[in-house]
Amino acid sequence: MSCALVPFAHFQDLELARDFLSPHRRQGIAAAGKESAGKSTSWEDGGWGAWDEAELQEPEEEESTSKNQRNYWLQDCVLSLSPTNDLMVIANEQKAVFLVPKWKHSDKGKEEMQYAVGWSGSLNVEEGECVSSVLCIPLASQKRSSTGRPDWTCIVVGFTSGYVRFYTESGVLLLAQLLNEDPVLQLKCRTYEIPRHPGVTEQNEELSILYPAAIVTIDGFSLFQSLRACRNQVARAAASGNENVQPPPLAYKKWGLQDVDTIVDHASIGIMTLCPFDQMKTASNIGGYNAAIKSSPPAMSQYVTVGANPFTAFFFALEGSSQPLLSHVALAVASKLTSALFNAASGWLGWKSKHEEEPVQKQKPKVEPATPLAVRFGLPDSRRHGEKICLSPCNTLAAVTDEFGRVILLDVTRGLAVRMWKGYRDAEIGWIQTVEDLQERETEKMDSSPFGNAQGPSRVAQFLVIYAPRRGILEVWSTQQGPRVGAFNVGKYCRLLYPGYKIMGLNNVTSQGWQPQTYQICLVDPVSGSVKTVHVPFHLSLSDKKSERAKDMHLVKKLNALLKDKTSDPDLFEAEAKELILDIKYPATKKQALESILTNERVPLSSLTNITQTLMDNLKKQELECVDEGLLQFCANKLKLLHLYELVSKLNSQSIQKETSPSDNDLAKLLRLEEKYFHRLETLLENYKKENAQTTTQLTDEKDDILSVKIFLEYLEYEKDVITVKNMEDGEYVALGSFFFWKCLCGESSTEEMCHALESAGFSPQTLLSLLLSLWLSKEKDILDKPDSVSCLYTMLSLLSKMKVAIDESWDTQSVSPWWQQMRTACVQSESSAAALLSALVGHSVTAEIIDSVTEKKFSQIIVGSDTESWEALSLDTEYWKLLLKQLEDCLILQTLLHSKVTKRKKRVSSLQTEPLGRLSVKKLLEAGKGGIADTVAKWVFRQGFSPIILNVAQYKNTTDTEDSTEESVEMHNNLFLEEPEAATGLERILELLQVAYQQFPCSLEVDVLHAHCSWECIVQWNKDPEEACFLNRSIDHLRCIINAHIQHGVYKSVIVLGIALMMWNTFIVKRLSSATYLMDKVGKAPKDRLCRRDVGMSDTAMTAFLGCCSELLQTLLEADVSSDEMQAPVLDTEDAWVSVEGPVSIVELALEQKRIHYPLVEHQFVLCTVLYAIMRLSLKGVKPLSLFDSKGKNAFFKDPTSIQLLPSGDMDPNVLSIRQQFLLKVVTAAVQTLCSSQTDREVSEEDYFPFEKGKNWPTLAADLAQYLQISEDLVRRHYVCELYSYGMDHLGEEAFLQVVDKEVLASQLLMLAGQRLAFALLHGQIKDGMELLSRLPPTLSTWLKAMDPQEIQNVEVPIATTARLVSKVIEHLPENHGQYSLALNLIEAVEAIPA
Repeated sequence: MSCALVPFAHFQDLELARDFLSPHRRQGIAAAGKESAGKSTSWEDGGWGAWDEAELQEPEEEESTSKNQRNYWLQDCVLSLSPTNDLMVIANEQKAVFLVPKWKHSDKGKEEMQYAVGWSGSLNVEEGECVSSVLCIPLASQKRSSTGRPDWTCIVVGFTSGYVRFYTESGVLLLAQLLNEDPVLQLKCRTYEIPRHPGVTEQNEELSILYPAAIVTIDGFSLFQSLRACRNQVARAAASGNENVQPPPLAYKKWGLQDVDTIVDHASIGIMTLCPFDQMKTASNIGGYNAAIKSSPPAMSQYVTVGANPFTAFFFALEGSSQPLLSHVALAVASKLTSALFNAASGWLGWKSKHEEEPVQKQKPKVEPATPLAVRFGLPDSRRHGEKICLSPCNTLAAVTDEFGRVILLDVTRGLAVRMWKGYRDAEIGWIQTVEDLQERETEKMDSSPFGNAQGPSRVAQFLVIYAPRRGILEVWSTQQGPRVGAFNVGKYCRLLYPGYKIMGLNNVTSQGWQPQTYQICLVDPVSGSVKTVHVPFHLSLSDKKSERAKDMHLVKKLNALLKDKTSDPDLFEAEAKELILDIKYPATKKQALESILTNERVPLSSLTNITQTLMDNLKKQELECVDEGLLQFCANKLKLLHLYELVSKLNSQSIQKETSPSDNDLAKLLRLEEKYFHRLETLLENYKKENAQTTTQLTDEKDDILSVKIFLEYLEYEKDVITVKNMEDGEYVALGSFFFWKCLCGESSTEEMCHALESAGFSPQTLLSLLLSLWLSKEKDILDKPDSVSCLYTMLSLLSKMKVAIDESWDTQSVSPWWQQMRTACVQSESSAAALLSALVGHSVTAEIIDSVTEKKFSQIIVGSDTESWEALSLDTEYWKLLLKQLEDCLILQTLLHSKVTKRKKRVSSLQTEPLGRLSVKKLLEAGKGGIADTVAKWVFRQGFSPIILNVAQYKNTTDTEDSTEESVEMHNNLFLEEPEAATGLERILELLQVAYQQFPCSLEVDVLHAHCSWECIVQWNKDPEEACFLNRSIDHLRCIINAHIQHGVYKSVIVLGIALMMWNTFIVKRLSSATYLMDKVGKAPKDRLCRRDVGMSDTAMTAFLGCCSELLQTLLEADVSSDEMQAPVLDTEDAWVSVEGPVSIVELALEQKRIHYPLVEHQFVLCTVLYAIMRLSLKGVKPLSLFDSKGKNAFFKDPTSIQLLPSGDMDPNVLSIRQQFLLKVVTAAVQTLCSSQTDREVSEEDYFPFEKGKNWPTLAADLAQYLQISEDLVRRHYVCELYSYGMDHLGEEAFLQVVDKEVLASQLLMLAGQRLAFALLHGQIKDGMELLSRLPPTLSTWLKAMDPQEIQNVEVPIATTARLVSKVIEHLPENHGQYSLALNLIEAVEAIPA
């Protein structure tokens, strides 16, 4: 029990406050020079206290200069922390930050108090004024329900302009006072304290303000009433804006301090009364020999100042010599409201301008003159300059710091310096007052007790706290002449805060009720961002030789040193420990010493037992009224636990001969299972064990039955002859159970003896059952490797069930036993499916055995001699066991499936697919709702990367048993994986496990329901990482599988597809799609990657795939709507074992609740998605997608697909039709260009992003779009044919030619293209003697060819024979009366005349 530096709060973001208060802090040279000067100063410790090297740690290494300067910022600020810890203020120059505490979880998970910025801003009103002093004063509540508690905190701020302003916690100005025109040097407060003795004068509350030559004291009661009134006025003004209530005036006194050169700090001692001798001495000094002396000594207010000439000055102001001044409070809010209203009225009526308003604002209030107050006496040291003074809590001592690096202790009553400390330059000081706790005293002998009567007043000790920033050390000294009792290395950048007051507004009545929790002193560390306080025990002030507490603490320290000694002999240690613990007088200290011995790991068990026994024997020898009952009971309880530990260790060490392992038939008979079911159970457990071995690695501990005495005593409590287990973590619970039962479960220790020992010690059967089950369920891997453990568990459970109070005597077969319900609850909550199933089988068998014995006794009295062996007794517990066994078996099969995985994964796997799946339990499945099982399997399917078709294959193999179908499914392995077709290792194994799951869950894992959950899981994961477009595409593929099942097998649930697709659209798609649409419409082309990431949240490649998936989703939605007209909503069934599930509504149930879509609206949205996808996929430019639609069409986009919207109808605006036609032609041109481009230029990952591109024909899609956009389809097809011929792909053009309806117009267009080809051949040197051939042509043809521009076609390098076929096709489809028919004839003749 020594001094402790305890952190009680942290800063949430102190750097934020630093950057706000000191944004342009210069790394001054003065600070570095000052620090170096401090280091070079030689200070001599002399005899001022020895350094305790054991308590001090080595100082940390010096940090860099830049970091030092960055951490010194707090030294330049003004700090104040409310004594109730509810507000901290940090101010620098004009700015201030208000920090409020909040309870939050730290990085380690523990809840702690953190100071966060509640308000920040500038406080200056006058130009150039800065904050010089701050106080946070909590004001007491006036409500009856919270009398004496803090209501709110007022912030008092002094400025260099002389103003003192009062603020609320939110930075609202309450009132401002100018009591003196000089800068405010210091603000200090004194609150009410109950006098400790009847003769002590009761002190009034006050706020004292120090100026360079004056001191102002404001009466606390007057200030309290004014602040309450101002706060109420602010609230009313904020609510109504017109109410103005004048608060009561402030009563204050103003003294002009004379005969002092410089004053930097002060302390208001309070009202004092001199004794008769001091009264006569003072009167003689002032008035001389003939001075008159009053009969009653006058009351005086004492003030002490520090500065220069004198170094310390004492002032005494007689009560009644100066009348209190009254200052009418000018409310800031009221003045603002009045001035604002007056300014508005002036502006309306034209009374005055802004220039006339300024002198009124700058006018300062009247300042009352000060009453002169001469110095009575002081400490005249001309070379010494004081810096700070800090008054002790009892108002008798004060600590003063000076420029010489000294700390001087003053006796303010006598005016003497009683002690001096050297070597504390720039020190910060404070006080701690500690009250003696009378409950810890020794009560053996009242007459010899050093404290006298135990019912008397508690003693009070005062300690001086000194923080030396130059050395980075915090010291605690006992006053007046006591030693140093504590020292801490805290760093060089801290600030020590000592308010010296508590809550304002209390009196002798309200302060006696609820005692507020206030701090006396605290240390702010900006480096670690923590706020710490100092705890000092009272006994550290006891330095006399007769102090029993100090002697006891010395013995405890000696005992701790003995415990740390590793070389001591056990026998010698035991003897010394007994002697030390018997010499200790205080019972609380004896208990502390015994606890330290019991918690030491190196002390052997025999020594612990002997020491505890010796102490208990010593207590029993004493007189009964002098014995501490708590200590005696503590020793007795610990002794019983030590004996129990010894007995259990002995039983574990005794090895017994193992019995032969039971055969399968014996085990089946023991568990009451049929042979067929037993073999099926073996298969399930073997599959589970095999799959579980691949995913988990359990470290086996060879010393499961060993537990140290220390931990054993920490885990258990002994009270009223009953042993209880403390609240512990699961691992600790398992360790205790392993110590008791593991040897028994392995068959290496006697089960009967262990159960008897634990029952005799005081363990309840329920506690033992809980420990046994926690051990069993945590050792699943070891249990599966040791089949003998099942029979051992059966034996132990039977013994526990036969203990007293295990099974209630009133239990019958028609009620549920709490004993078995406890076991079932543990199995339901366990995530070890195999161990839980085995324990449930054992529990069911033991229950059946007990029921059979109870039933047999009843029936033997009724029926004698009848055959009852074939009868089976029924009970409610048995039915609950059967239900649980079915649930655990289902959970085991499901967990086995989730453990299985593909061993070969070559391609890149998303981080979302590597997230581990949580282990299952019956409780989790019961709380997961109806869709919990399918949702769990869907998560597994997603993480394995399976293609949706694998679910159908497993279902198909499950329903057909022919060899052909099996071979057919094996051949489909190459298509089962979407990411990697070659990853088929172990696929047959997975298909088998999936079939078993289908058989076990025919309703929950119905293939359409599973597809729906897989679809939802994929899109949820895609939403987490939109870059993985394959997830979104796979989600749509799952919906497609349901539709394909309808087409192929007539099994269709289109309502599910409709609902799932609709929820996907509304939840994940429409918001991103609208962002992509507006972005593409803004830029007028396919946006670049940076814009896509900024507006849509994905890359340009991912956005392209996203738009394609949107089109596929809407198309699926349209198909589902068409097919759902004649379909009824399916009925969702649940397996009998899982009808009691509770939890969230399943995805399928939500899908069935969705409304029908409005088909034209979805079709309208589908057109937009196709347009957007075409722009992105073909990289079109100069296209604004929304310009293809009129106002009605634009307004209908992104609306609820189930709503009825006003859609375009009738004739469209010709301008819109023209834009649509240009867009479709651009699509066809870009598609042909892409078709013609080299395949080597395509990216390798393109098929991964666009798997739905296979078989997509963009020209055909453009023709389909033309129908929706009211554009001629034939126009698009003609353009497609022309583009094919333009690129020289005549063979494709001939095929597309057949789809054109108006072949005459197309022939005319192709005639122009043939002319351009021939013109290039004749005029650009493709044909030798081209000009000569041109001259032989008819003039009309020659002129027409010269007018042709070959640059309009994309591929001019076309053979003449190919062009000849083109011209022949043109003549074939041109009528003879066509205007260009003769031109075509001439052209064919010209082409035929050209040599090939």
